[in-house]
Amino acid sequence: MREITPSEVNQLYDCIRELSEYHNATSENFKGCYPINPYEKTLESFEAALRKKESYIAVSEFENQIIGFCKVDISGENGKLDYLLVKEEFRGKGFGKELMDWAMLMFAQNTVRHIEVKVVDGNPTIHLYEKYGFKMKSHILGIER
Repeated sequence: MREITPSEVNQLYDCIRELSEYHNATSENFKGCYPINPYEKTLESFEAALRKKESYIAVSEFENQIIGFCKVDISGENGKLDYLLVKEEFRGKGFGKELMDWAMLMFAQNTVRHIEVKVVDGNPTIHLYEKYGFKMKSHILGIER
């Protein structure tokens, strides 16, 4: 596992595509609505946030291929676990835990006191976050038109 630089962000394309497909498969109410933004626009925003030091991204690799990543956003005492994905064939092998441990370390090192993560309704990954102490704070309702 390692942190990536802004110039490496485009290597996450396959991961965010797979994440959208996963959200479309698991979402209780919004199947087919992902991605919300084009992948290229998402990657551009990642690159800009890394350059501004507003975000940090770590990747897990297997045989020189990125198989998962985690993106955290930090602003003062506020943190957001913005993205966490491990490609399907590598799930259950500890990569998600490794990325979560990195995220929680980043928050601790930056004295973040308030951490949030949004989870698509129906996504069983919520249990990973609960193992780290996350609890339901609110429900966000939406309409896609």
